[in-house]
This record gives sequence, structure tokens and C-alpha cells, in this order.
Amino acid sequence: MTRAIGYYVHHHGDGHRQRALAIARAAGGAVTLLGTRLAGRTGTIPTVDLADDRLSGDAFDGRDHGERPPSLHYAPIDHEGVRRRVARIAEWIAEARPALMVVDVSVEVAMLARLASVPTVCVRLSGRRDDRPHRDAFTSAAALLAPFHAALDDDATPDDIRRRTFYAPGLHLPTAGIEPERDLVVGVVGRGGGGAEGELWAEAARAVPDRRWRVIGPCSVPADAPPNLELRGWVDDADRAIAAAGVVVGAAGDGLVGSVIAHRRPFLCIAEPRPYDEQTSKAARLSALGAAIVAPGWPGMGEWGGLLDRAATLGPAVLASLDVEDGAGRVARWLLDLAVASKPSRSNAA
Repeated sequence: MTRAIGYYVHHHGDGHRQRALAIARAAGGAVTLLGTRLAGRTGTIPTVDLADDRLSGDAFDGRDHGERPPSLHYAPIDHEGVRRRVARIAEWIAEARPALMVVDVSVEVAMLARLASVPTVCVRLSGRRDDRPHRDAFTSAAALLAPFHAALDDDATPDDIRRRTFYAPGLHLPTAGIEPERDLVVGVVGRGGGGAEGELWAEAARAVPDRRWRVIGPCSVPADAPPNLELRGWVDDADRAIAAAGVVVGAAGDGLVGSVIAHRRPFLCIAEPRPYDEQTSKAARLSALGAAIVAPGWPGMGEWGGLLDRAATLGPAVLASLDVEDGAGRVARWLLDLAVASKPSRSNAA
């Protein structure tokens, strides 16, 4: 195959970039990443830099504060970044004539690519995405890609959507040579959230003083941190930190869940509010499968000990059943097959 595969990378959080990189590396140079602020963060993978479409700085809550057609999610009016972004994507499509465009995630980019006569693969995240914009983007796509095991899909997902979905677990590689420390609790705060209140982590550490607590990710500094609490801030080796944990505490985002599965670590899941019930849906499936202990909200002082003890008893077997070997390579081969097919397959590849 000589024509490129485009891969649009959303800029909210870091999970989109991480899985795009894993797939692009496995595709052996066939994939070009398109996104905002990718420069210097993709190694040798070719990229196309896109103007920022956010309304203010790094903040992004998915709202455009205006009227829009019912088939769109995010379409702010009179935004120079949006104009330049759309123009650059269209320009790259005209120049590269891509065989396929993977969109992770944006209804607007998916429809733009389809209007530009490019077959699309829409990445389908967790939750109940049955609103009109999602339905239109999914209908227009050659296929759908879910970055998780089929067993973690929402119970309400229609059968026709499941049949068209390529389920893609195993996009995280386990970190070799790291032995878990049974008394270590690793709290993970994702870049896609609103940050974390250090006082809450300090309270949790005080509630369970016989365990060491290490928090990675954006987190405020508590006024009086207990001696068993360590705040490391943002780290580039989150997988290593997770691999070392006796118990992992965090939300139900795809990146963290994927790493927990890859490293077979006991998981105390505290889902965060997200559109389309994305995290509550994933947490419910994890709980139903016995893959995690799920707390309905931030635990109180008297709840932490019991929840951590319950999480620590979880064995690795269920997590192993939600994983596959060479997950990124498996997706890359599927995309390459789609790209060369005269009529891209809509069949499920579970």
C-alpha cells in the first residue's frame, strides 16, 4: 500500500495520543497523525499540526456556547482556529489522498473526511452514544473501532453497532522488570480530568496509615501532607508506576483501565462524570465482571481500608481475559486490510 492512513488525534487528555502512537508504530510508517500540539511527541511518526480549536487556552469541556445543527457536537462560531484546522485537514487530504481516515474522536472531523471522499473509521468510546451526531458519524463510517474488550461494552449498545465494531484491547504493553509493592497504593489522576484535590488524597492516606500512597498526575499540594503520602505530579512513565502498585486507585478512563489490565493490578475504580456516561458505563462493566472494586463516589475516611482490602483480593484472571497479545499490531493489520479493500469490511472482529 502506498497511500497513507490518516489518524486524527483529539487533544483532550493524553489517551488518544498514546493509542494512536501504539497503532502507528505497529503500522510501519503507513499512518500519519493529525492533531494539535503533537510536535516533538510522536518520535518518528509523521504528523500534521493543526490549529487549536479550543475557546480558551488548554481548557476544554466540549461546549461551544452557541447554536449548532443537531448533527454536530462542537462548532463554535467565528473561531479562527477552527477555520484553519478545517482548511489544513482538507488540504492534507487533497495532497495525500489517504486511503482511510481514523478519527479519535470528533464527529465534525469524521464528517469532514467523509465529505472529502475518504472512508472513515470512527473510534467509539464507552458509554451510551446514541445521540444524533454519533449516529450520523457511525452510519457514515466504513467501520468502528473500540479501544477496549467487547465484554466492557455498554449493555445498551445496539447489536448493529457491535457487529460493525472492531474491539481493540491490548493497546497497552506491560512494563517488564517491575515487581509490585503490596503496601503501595498508586493514585492516578488523568490529564483529561479537572485535576485533583490534594487534601482528599491526604485524607485517604491518613485513613490508611499502614500503606504508602503515591499519587501521579495533576494534583494540588495539601497544606499538611501525612508522611505516607507522596505527590509526584505529571510523570512520563505512568505505566511503570502502575506496574509497581499493590492497588491502583483512579477513574475509569480508557488509558488507566488499559494499563491496569495490561499489568494485572488490583483496581479501586472511582468513575468521574463524563458525557454519555462514558466512565460510569465502563465502571459498571468492570464491577459486573469482577475486574475492579467500584466506589460510587469519593470514599469517606472509614471506607478506604475496606475498599483497598477488597481490591487487593482480586486475582489477575479476569483482567487477563480482557487483554490480548500484540493489540496494537492487531489493529494495525486490520486498518491496513481496510485501506486496501475496495469495499471496507463492516464485520466485527472480536
